[in-house]
Amino acid sequence: MVRMPESRPYHHGDLRAALLANAERTLRERGKTALSLRELARATGVSHAAPGRHFKDKQALLNALALTGYERLAQTLDGADDPALPLQSRLTALARAYLGFAIDNAELLELMYTRKHDPDASDQMAAAVDRTVGSLERLFAEAQKRGEIVEGDPGEITLVAAAVLHGSATLTATGMLTPEAALAGVDGLVHHVLHGLKPR
Repeated sequence: MVRMPESRPYHHGDLRAALLANAERTLRERGKTALSLRELARATGVSHAAPGRHFKDKQALLNALALTGYERLAQTLDGADDPALPLQSRLTALARAYLGFAIDNAELLELMYTRKHDPDASDQMAAAVDRTVGSLERLFAEAQKRGEIVEGDPGEITLVAAAVLHGSATLTATGMLTPEAALAGVDGLVHHVLHGLKPR
């Protein structure tokens, strides 16, 4: 009688982090549909049941990946932000940082912006969005108080700015723009967002 080898236990540190790293690699290489907890266990070298200790199902894994993406995006934006800069220079630095993140993490960003999240993660996801998109809205609200931009709902202004930036990221992801051209165009994008296209 041939005995099947037992699944070897995971001995290499943080299993959750290793599972997320392998899941992100699969997401980049083969897309969201290729992700499964069973395949993830195999790739990580653990038993089929091991991922279940951290993720109750595939949606919980996707939620965790999205939250990881938001955390990295927040760190990227925090690292690029300098409140001492004039508004246009500050926005340009943030826009360049966002676009760089979007170019390097296109699949992850798409997952982050997917609204089909598990209700269990809704509070965490809302907090993650607030740390990223919410920080931009607060920046616009502060600029309004200083009289640097027009009055109005800062949420709507943020939506316009975010749509412009994400549109550029999408054009890059689909090959209509090269990453170099997208990044080179950031100054112009921010200028148009702040000043509009109407002759003065």
